[in-house]
Amino acid sequence: MYAIAINVGSTFLKCALINIKGDIIYSFQMPSQNVLSEGEMIALINAAIRKCASHAGNYVLGIGIGFPGIIENNVIVGGADNLPGFKNVDLSAIISASTGLNVVVDNDANMMAWGELQYGAGKNCSDVVFLTVGTGIGGGLVINNKLYGGYSNRGSELGHIIINFDGPSCTCGGKGCFEAYASMRALIKEYAGLTGISSSNLSGEIITRNFLAGEPCAVETMERHFDYMSIGVASLINIFSPQKVIIGGGIANGNPFYVAEISKRTKLKAMSVAISNTVVVNAETGNNAALLGCAGRIFSAPVLMRSN
Repeated sequence: MYAIAINVGSTFLKCALINIKGDIIYSFQMPSQNVLSEGEMIALINAAIRKCASHAGNYVLGIGIGFPGIIENNVIVGGADNLPGFKNVDLSAIISASTGLNVVVDNDANMMAWGELQYGAGKNCSDVVFLTVGTGIGGGLVINNKLYGGYSNRGSELGHIIINFDGPSCTCGGKGCFEAYASMRALIKEYAGLTGISSSNLSGEIITRNFLAGEPCAVETMERHFDYMSIGVASLINIFSPQKVIIGGGIANGNPFYVAEISKRTKLKAMSVAISNTVVVNAETGNNAALLGCAGRIFSAPVLMRSN
């Protein structure tokens, strides 16, 4: 049996056919930046499903969809700002009606966390904190083998724990959030300020390369970034005391030194009793985390724990 996995983004819609072992049998992406309406996005999702299903015969068990925004019981309560529409849309029912298949819809960060738990660094763990460090900081929580999103799935906004209430403004409307200090956006902004280079000409990869070469401004920026990351990670460990904190996305992928530096500093900041059973590790599934999580949700029993 196979699952069709779809990860919806504002630039691309990614789709894959995945078996229960986590092998990606077939995958592709479709441009979504020119999608102008909710209806067009739904049509694109259905087109991707048809294309993927044509490689599976009659052996598709269901469809998992990762979507940015607030998702409650498969309903998109509010989509990402850079996607059109999607306010109180029962996407699961819509896609199920057009395909005749079981459909699970959840926040894309939750899908990433589940992908790492089922097929990556979180295998054989029951309690995991997952962080993805990119333009912002997203994340997911697995508690006692279940995804946890808080009441009505409104929580687990791990990038928005506040580390300085007088700090810089954050995209969420607050101030001093973890994301405002430790995201790639923040890293690039700080390096640009030190060097005078336009942010548009910079990336996390460029700064990392300069850091490894010993360039002073890159070293100063990255050292501060590691400290900010360790503050956020230590705070999450103090609250959840997971078996693993799994870090992926951006420069974390393929750079073992990155997580090693964060781990070293986190050990100095977290409560000793809280971190006693915790290790900080690299994600293993890379850019396929969300797709694997979408498939894993189809292959597993209902996994969303709610505090009703």
